[in-house]
Amino acid sequence: MKSAFKKALSIFFVIFILPIYVLYIFNMLLFKGKSFSGFSQFLSLIPGKIGSYCRIGFYRLTMTYCHDECVIGFATLFSQQDTEIGKGVYIGPQCNIGMCRIGDNSLIASGVHIMSGSMQHNFDDLDNPIQQQGGHYSKIEIGEDCWIGNGSLIMANIGKKCIIGAGSVVTKDVEDYSIMVGNPAKLIKKRH
Repeated sequence: MKSAFKKALSIFFVIFILPIYVLYIFNMLLFKGKSFSGFSQFLSLIPGKIGSYCRIGFYRLTMTYCHDECVIGFATLFSQQDTEIGKGVYIGPQCNIGMCRIGDNSLIASGVHIMSGSMQHNFDDLDNPIQQQGGHYSKIEIGEDCWIGNGSLIMANIGKKCIIGAGSVVTKDVEDYSIMVGNPAKLIKKRH
């Protein structure tokens, strides 16, 4: 019964968000595809469970994939449409999420930044400003059943069933079952 109610609620919020989605499509046509992050900022400000359901409804229509059974906290921003959120994912408040794939049942604590890789900005040409040198976005993979602690910065892939300690900075790929802490994040032990 509870599962059926949640499904109905999820469908209701997709329908409820349709006028905003139509406005989003209109903006995409008008501004040549530059609307996603603006709508993400707007929707991030709706508080509580209603806000989470509104965000999920919108992202189900606009992202590469967003499962209806997830939680997206207040003031969490998404900068890239090519993002995938698995079943049972919890994303806490005030996160900043770039292009990534978050595996089922992963927990992302508050204030986490998942960047679109570590090469977003080129800076080799001293004659041109950094903002004009371009860069390369890459899709960060976070495995299933991971826990990423508050305020962590993620710039590399994380295997399944990993724990990333609060405030850690992940700059290199993390193997499955790892517990990582620090800046830069270092392996302290494996989960068995």
